[in-house]
Amino acid sequence: MTARLPHNQRSDARDNRGRILDAARAVFVTDGLDAPIRRIARRAEIGPATVYRHFATKEILAASAFTEQERAWRSTMDQGLADPDPWRGFCRVVERLCVLQAHDRGFTAGFKATFPEAMDFAAMRASSMVSAAELVRRAKDTGRLRPDVGLGELHLMIMASNGIRAGTPTARTAATRRFAALMIQAFQA
Repeated sequence: MTARLPHNQRSDARDNRGRILDAARAVFVTDGLDAPIRRIARRAEIGPATVYRHFATKEILAASAFTEQERAWRSTMDQGLADPDPWRGFCRVVERLCVLQAHDRGFTAGFKATFPEAMDFAAMRASSMVSAAELVRRAKDTGRLRPDVGLGELHLMIMASNGIRAGTPTARTAATRRFAALMIQAFQA
């Protein structure tokens, strides 16, 4: 009996992969994309060889970490568009995007600059802009979003959110949520 059974990833391997990605994002945000793999492994509480079993190169690891980040942004937009109340969906997207930006802390910009050929960033941006435009249109149709608010204001909000600094991640998240609440008030008709 030599037939091989389908190979499913063990739960500890899946857990390790998740810990590696979490650690990589955190290390890349604080130390930049030049951070050594051993620092990521130490933060994930595993050995460097385990990191390399999951990700053959640092570029692949960074791309996977970025992909997870991009999925979170995409999921946020999708959830906002799926909300049956367009204004509530818009408000949730504003808050969630600000929080995601607070946790990003330059990782996305650094990744794009370091690995410009890794992904089709233009297509990602175009898709995000279409979703954001639809979100804004739907919120305006409710009469609750000011008529002069558009994609430019959302972009400005994201840039401003990037400037929030605080001593701890908890304080940064709290400050970001407060900023998002103020932006929602400013956007409301």
